[in-house]
This record gives sequence, structure tokens and C-alpha cells, in this order.
Amino acid sequence: MAESTEQRKSRHLDVCLDEDVASRLDAGWEAVRLRHEALPEIALADVDVSTVFLGLALRAPLLISSMTGGTVRAAEINRRLARGAEAAGIAFALGSGRAMLEDDGLRTTFDVRAVAPKVVVFANLGAVQLNYGVRTEDARRLVDALGANGLYLHLNPLQEALQSGGDTNFRSLEPKIAALCAALEVPVIAKSVGSGIAPSTAARLVDCGVAAIDVAGAGGTSWARVEGKRSGDPARERIAEAFGDWGYPTPRATAALRAALPLVPLVASGGIRDGVQVAKALALGADLAGLALPFLRAADESDAAVAALIDELVTALRIALFATGSRAIGELRDALA
Repeated sequence: MAESTEQRKSRHLDVCLDEDVASRLDAGWEAVRLRHEALPEIALADVDVSTVFLGLALRAPLLISSMTGGTVRAAEINRRLARGAEAAGIAFALGSGRAMLEDDGLRTTFDVRAVAPKVVVFANLGAVQLNYGVRTEDARRLVDALGANGLYLHLNPLQEALQSGGDTNFRSLEPKIAALCAALEVPVIAKSVGSGIAPSTAARLVDCGVAAIDVAGAGGTSWARVEGKRSGDPARERIAEAFGDWGYPTPRATAALRAALPLVPLVASGGIRDGVQVAKALALGADLAGLALPFLRAADESDAAVAALIDELVTALRIALFATGSRAIGELRDALA
């Protein structure tokens, strides 16, 4: 019997929480150095980490990156993440809504508005699904049903190729992405899935009307390794492991995208694990920094664990700004050593 989307999503949670799925490629954050300012001429209380992303006000430049949904056990995880994001004034991206389009009974695993009516939340779909029957009307229905502020469109050819029976027809997607961007009333954000996006690809996406790019680079969770471990097939797992260091490391990809597209809103995600790395991502040109696996593990524990992680990240970020003599996020771009 073919595995359902819901079963696949549940197995993804198991693998991410219980197994080693880290990219074998080191992200390279240690090579990014921030200037230490011994005489900052400001007080820590002067530091302001608030920002505006796609016209949406945030109290900190953080995004809880896309992870889950479409399986019953994801419902409480997403509610915990949404409650934490709303309380802290940060953004939250849901996992792929494909399962909800296939079965509206799974809407409750995605819909967080009842517990977080004001959170900045992004719905999510795989771009390749535009070649497998998902229409603009479906994307709009997903956004509207979830009260989303925007739509993440993820690009995952490697992951699909490593899935048994994956959706691997990526032909002629650009005109379909362009039509989707033109038709939706909310911004579309394009992201990779742990492999990064080349500047030339990002430029093509911007030409299609994409409003922002999420680097989603290598150095964090390897979805190649996730699919290999999920497969239950030793040969397929060995093939997946061969791609365990695939992709562009997040710091390098972030800097390259900012240089190529200086005005495009940019999210850095992939292997960010603490508030200093958040500061480094912002210094390299990102507007927001996204984390997934640390938040998944916290949400699997409790609301308090999610709140504690956000507080830890924001506190370290504020101290990093202070220690570079930066009053605001924008000043970090002059703080690279």
C-alpha cells in the first residue's frame, strides 16, 4: 500500500526528533567574525532588535522555520510554536499544506489562529505541486483558511528525487510560479530545503514575482539524510547519505544572495543554532534568521521550552549588537570583522 502524505509527515517527525539528520557539511559560522567594540558608547538598554519584514512588524528578526503539519501529532507542536511566536512578536512558517489540500480534516493540524490570532504566520506549499494538480485557487484557499500573511513556496528537487515515488517533474515551473505570484493577494517567499539557492536561481524567482528569498542553506538538517533514514531501504539510504554534504553553506549563500540582490528581502536559515549566529546572518545581509530543528525539539517538550528558546536567542542577539556597538539591526552590516 502506498504511504499517505499524513503517514510520511509523521515519519518525518520521528526521524528528525530521534535520529542524526544533520548535514555532514559544516555551515561555517565560525569563519564569520563580528567586530568586538570595547567602547560601544551605548547602553545595552539602547539596543533595539525590532524590524519590519514584507511590511509586517516584528519585535525580533526571527522566524520559526517550516517544519510540520498534516499529521495529528503536529497539531499541538504547531500550536505551541504559534503561541510562542505571538508572545515574542516573531514570525512562524508552517509546514507544507499539501496534506490539508488533500484532506480538509487535517486543517486543525495547521490552523493556529484560535491560539495565536495575531501571529505573523506563513502557509507553505511545494512549488513542484503546481505540476501535480495544485492550482492557484488551491493556494489561495490554503492561505485564506489559515489566515496566513504570506505563502512559502519550497523548492526541493533533491528531496523529491530521494523519496520513493517522489514528485520529480520540475519542468516549466517558472510560468506557473509567476502566475501564482500575480494572482495571490499575499507575498510569496521562495525557499530551498537545506541545500541553498544560487543567486542566478534567486534572480529568476524574483523575476517571477517572488517577494522574498529564504536561503535555507546547507549546514543544518539534511533532508536527503531524512529521506534516506525514512525509506527503510538500505540501498536508498546509502544513496541519500552520498548527498549528506550537498548544497551551499548558509553563510556563503546568504552573502552571495545579498551581493547579487541588494534590495530583495532575505531570510537566512540552515544550521543557525544560537543568537550569535543569528547576528552573523544579519551582518551578512539577511533580514530575518530562521531556525527549525531547535524549535521542533522545544515544541515537542512544552510551551515553556519554546518560550525559553526564543528568549535565549533574542538575549544573545541583543548582547551581540551591544558588543559590536550596534544600536539596531541595520548597523550590524558594518560590524563584520
